[in-house]
This record gives sequence, structure tokens and C-alpha cells, in this order.
Amino acid sequence: MALLNFRRKEAPANTPTAEVEALLRDYSIEVMPRTAEKVEDFTALLPAETRVYVAHIEGTPIEDMVATAKRLNADGYKVMPHFPARIIKDRATLANWIAMYQGEADVKQALLLAGGVTTPHGDFSDSMQLMETGLFDAAGFERLHVAGHPEGNRDIDATGTAGVDAALKWKNDFQTRTDAKMAIATQFAFDAKPIIAWADSLREAGITLPVHIGIAGPAKLQTLIKFAIACGVGPSLKVLQKRAMDVTKLLLPYEPTDVINELALHKAANPDFNISHVHFFPLGGIKTNAGWAIENGGSSAVPANTSV
Repeated sequence: MALLNFRRKEAPANTPTAEVEALLRDYSIEVMPRTAEKVEDFTALLPAETRVYVAHIEGTPIEDMVATAKRLNADGYKVMPHFPARIIKDRATLANWIAMYQGEADVKQALLLAGGVTTPHGDFSDSMQLMETGLFDAAGFERLHVAGHPEGNRDIDATGTAGVDAALKWKNDFQTRTDAKMAIATQFAFDAKPIIAWADSLREAGITLPVHIGIAGPAKLQTLIKFAIACGVGPSLKVLQKRAMDVTKLLLPYEPTDVINELALHKAANPDFNISHVHFFPLGGIKTNAGWAIENGGSSAVPANTSV
């Protein structure tokens, strides 16, 4: 089975399999305010009640984040904004963000992460500090997700995964101190076998949080390489670079068909496998990613508004 799937546009449409349909049930997707603006109607693309993460990039005004969350909530989607610790100045700022999201967009879920900046803007440097404030519990948040890194995190560990593993153990223990449901939402990866090995290692380490595995949506190879470099996706970057050496594939779009198929078959054969959901990073565009899901996901990907 090929590691990456490159399909010419004229190829026949895929027939959804029961295994893939099951894996894609209740999938989630990530947007940013600027990418959401390009989508005229989310209900024509995403299933009803899809969880939509709103990524908070440094420099994005909180007002833009809340406006995007408000729009998605009005469309019937479960909104999960990012709370990047390193760009939140202090406890008062965090409390204000929570109040704005709840008051204007009825947000009840959050992804807590350190954030991509090197130097913290204020009092917080990691997601654990956000959790320890108790503000999310006090506000009645129903779900808190934390970040996972199947290929490690260069911001925490220069080599290996010791720091990342220790942080996940702390977060796993935290779930006993909150009423909110918790899960791990991971960085994207391209190869199913290392993903499976990483997920199994979590279980062996006593991590009971379910995993929502990050998958890169359809995109040009050059786009994937750019994001992989920016996100520090080491092993996957090497795979992409090897592919880039084949000039015949440079212009062909990547699709996540193979990695999804392999994960779906593994999940079907191992029902207690701790990867419970798929989380898409629409690196080639929200419409393109949703279209791939519709083509491959069967009943799990039927848009809320099928009349459009």
C-alpha cells in the first residue's frame, strides 16, 4: 500500500467503505477566521453538529475569533476555539476570552495548547497552566481537548518525546479533577503505522484519554511540505521530501485516502483502539477537504444542507 495517495482528477470516484465510514463518523475540522470568510455556506459542506476548531494564530484579534465562532454556532456547529497559552497575557485576559466566547457564541468547548510562539506574551507558557486556573470548570465548559504529537514536539523535546509524554500524563490525571470530557487532538501525520504505534504506546503508558487523530486534508505536495516544516512534522516531512524528488508527482494532489483506509481497517479489527475520531487540517482548503470527506465518508459526511 502506498504511503501517500496521489490521484488524478479524472480517476473514478471512490466507493465509501463501511470501515472508513465508521472512522469518519463525527469527524472534526479546523478553520481560521480568514479561511472561514472564504466559505459562503458551511452547511453545504459539513454534516450537522460537526465539531469545528477555530485556530487562533498570533496577531488574530479576539473579536475576529469570536465572530467566526458566533457564525459557526448559528449554523448549528459545535465550536471549539483554540486557547494558545503563550499569546494570552494573564488570567484576566483568559477570563475575558471565555466570557466573550460564551456570551456571544455559546461556546462550551476548548482546545488548550501552548501555541506556536517561542516567547510567552505574559503569564502562561503551557496549557497545563491554563487548566490550573480553574476558569474553564467555573464557566461550565463541557469538553476540553489537549494537544498530542505523534512525531514529538520540537518546542518541548529537542530529541525524543520525554517532555511530551510527561505532559500527557499530567493532563490524563487532570481528567479526574474536571467534569469536562477530555480528549487528545493531535498534530497531523501521514503514515498510519507510526500513528498506530504511538497510540498503542499511550495505552501502555496508562493514558486513557481518547485520541482524535490529526490528518492533513487534500493539498498540493508543495503546500504540505510548507506546513510540515512550519509544524515540525519530522518523519512525515522526510516522506514528503522523498516524494518531492519525483517530479512526475509534484503537480498531483495528495489525498489522505491511504492513511485513512489503513487506520479504519485497524480500528475495525481492534474496536478498543484508542483513536476514536479523525480531525482534519484542511491545508488545501475547507471546500476541498469537505469534498473529499463527502466522496469517501458515506453517511458520515453528508452535509447538513443537502439541497444546495
